Amino acid sequence: MFELDKLVRDNIRKLKPYSSARDEYSGEAAVFLDANENPFNAPYNRYPDPRQSALKDQISTIKKVPAENIFLGNGSDEPIDLVYRAFCEPGRDRALAIAPTYGMYRVAADINNIGYDEVALNEDFTFSADKLLAAVSPETKLIFLCSPNNPSANCLDRQEMLKVLRSFNGIVIVDEAYIDFCPQQSLLPLLSEYPNLVIFQTFSKAWGMAGIRLGMAFASPEIIGILSKIKYPYNINVLTLEEAAKQLTREKEKNHWVETLLYERTMLAAKLESLEIVSNIFPSDANFLLVKVDNPRSVYEYLVEEKIIVRDRSNILLCQNCLRITVGTDEENRTLIHALENYLKGKKA
Repeated sequence: MFELDKLVRDNIRKLKPYSSARDEYSGEAAVFLDANENPFNAPYNRYPDPRQSALKDQISTIKKVPAENIFLGNGSDEPIDLVYRAFCEPGRDRALAIAPTYGMYRVAADINNIGYDEVALNEDFTFSADKLLAAVSPETKLIFLCSPNNPSANCLDRQEMLKVLRSFNGIVIVDEAYIDFCPQQSLLPLLSEYPNLVIFQTFSKAWGMAGIRLGMAFASPEIIGILSKIKYPYNINVLTLEEAAKQLTREKEKNHWVETLLYERTMLAAKLESLEIVSNIFPSDANFLLVKVDNPRSVYEYLVEEKIIVRDRSNILLCQNCLRITVGTDEENRTLIHALENYLKGKKA
């Protein structure tokens, strides 16, 4: 039986959150004399809305999720850190994740002095719920599942994820940063069915807003309330709120970008596959490809010399000899292929 109250750290349960000036009234106002702000240099002289109400309403319409189920953070890194601070007692509790996966889960665990356990994916990057659940200990409070996964690029099996949600009485975080590029449906419609489910999404990938640092967490109102209680009061600045609101009116353009990237992903994979140095391209449900090559470090360093930056993942579990290559524009992808062809010519010379 999932009991949220028993998972929350005692000090967090007892915490009286900071009450900002903007928290103490509701409605419209004409004169602000409550927060010791400078009255000049509008609109940047005013503190941002600590609840981000207007932006959450916009997101609610797009995602078809009530605003009370939405938390906004400084990128996804903030909610990753907050779930540790909310539910894991430092030096005692543990988190569990698949491997390989997004590196910030471990970094945030280490920062918070939380034990971090990993269960390796299968050779084809699929995962078994039973294998993962067998690694759960009495101290395990969090499970991280990244789908589509980074760096393997594949969606995790939906039924296996649901089995984890049904079987684990702690918090299950499903990171859907790349969900827009995946044929599999988001788990967002299932929030009301699984009170232990937390979903991360981002504006950095499909929406093209990595530079403004805005991430989303979706969960029950109770979990959102806990995260909101312990976040810093003005965690999202005015410039980010304004730009995000503007960009969210461009959903049709975002969808076009996604369609274009899916096409370019197919074209890039085909061109890479024709190169002698490429031995495998793993199936991708994301905006990147995991590519196994001969002498990955040599290829990586050559590309750096050509001012083309990819990611060397060859030292990661199950990713031996692999480069992670983001799908770019048609021109960028052609530049990459041309450079790799020149690399091969140099090897033969």
